[in-house]
Amino acid sequence: MSTAAAVVVYGATGHTGRFVVAELRRRGFTTIVSGRDAAQLEELAGDRKDVLPRAATVDDARSMDRALADAVAVINCAGPFAVTGRPVVEAALRAGIPYVDVAAEIEANVAMFADCAEAARESDTPVVPAMAFYGGLGDLLVTAAMREWTAADEVHVAYGLSSWHPTAGTRAAGEVSHQRRAGRRVRFTDGALQYHDDKPWEQDWLFPEPLGRRMVIAEFTMADVVTVPSHVAVPEVRTYMAVEAARDLSEEDTPAPKPVDALGRSDQMFVVDVLVRAGGVERRATARGQDIYAVTAPLAVEAVQRILAGHTRTTGVASAGAMFDAADFLRALGPHLSVELPN
Repeated sequence: MSTAAAVVVYGATGHTGRFVVAELRRRGFTTIVSGRDAAQLEELAGDRKDVLPRAATVDDARSMDRALADAVAVINCAGPFAVTGRPVVEAALRAGIPYVDVAAEIEANVAMFADCAEAARESDTPVVPAMAFYGGLGDLLVTAAMREWTAADEVHVAYGLSSWHPTAGTRAAGEVSHQRRAGRRVRFTDGALQYHDDKPWEQDWLFPEPLGRRMVIAEFTMADVVTVPSHVAVPEVRTYMAVEAARDLSEEDTPAPKPVDALGRSDQMFVVDVLVRAGGVERRATARGQDIYAVTAPLAVEAVQRILAGHTRTTGVASAGAMFDAADFLRALGPHLSVELPN
């Protein structure tokens, strides 16, 4: 099989990884499916001529190098990213190919910006962490809402999820983050991440339809507190989560997502509502769609496609909003997202 224009998906057999593989194939990419379990990779590849299995483990650099050989990019879908992020990005830098991941782990994203920036810049290799529903989509919406602004006084990102049936990967990543924080919570205020023991509290948020007014958990902190301040001068970034979704996530017996359509999506609906304030002026941007895991696939694959086409604004480690034309990127996701941006 030719690996011309082949993209590696590490963690391809996971829930999100399978969506990413399907999206790459839909766009005509040869896909190298990689991860720890050779048998599962063989099963995923089947007899498809455009899918090539290559087993690799993050604790074996040679296996990672073999997995990425002759590829043009890698998308890391294997959490916990605190474990996989650095080994996979280092393999990408050795291979000289772009790296994209779908990490929602705050500490893993912080580490990517802090620890890999110099090497990525020196090798002139694009590295885009958190190119997913959490971190990437919010960052794109914030950037599109700001338009010509280079700074803001406040950024608010409210997640209106009709439900949240977490995958095993989501639960594992959450547990790693919980352990790394020693059970503490985190917020971005006064221009920095701050860890604290304050109890969560609720407020109401008026989402656009179809959700409308909902109670949300305030300071339900997601990866946007890393991606947005990485390129926007802003002292306060706050994220919120619909109470129903937060309750689903917290309950141990909430089942994994169940597919309801031919694309494998669940019936989960979402609205992401972004509010940016600067100098007494407010701007809003909103995205609506179905299934937070499924929509991560076009986000990550669109990023790879734009990087390979040279449609980027910088290199090295950068968030989605810094790397791409945010409004154009969001509009390109029309089949997957309905977006409303300021004129």
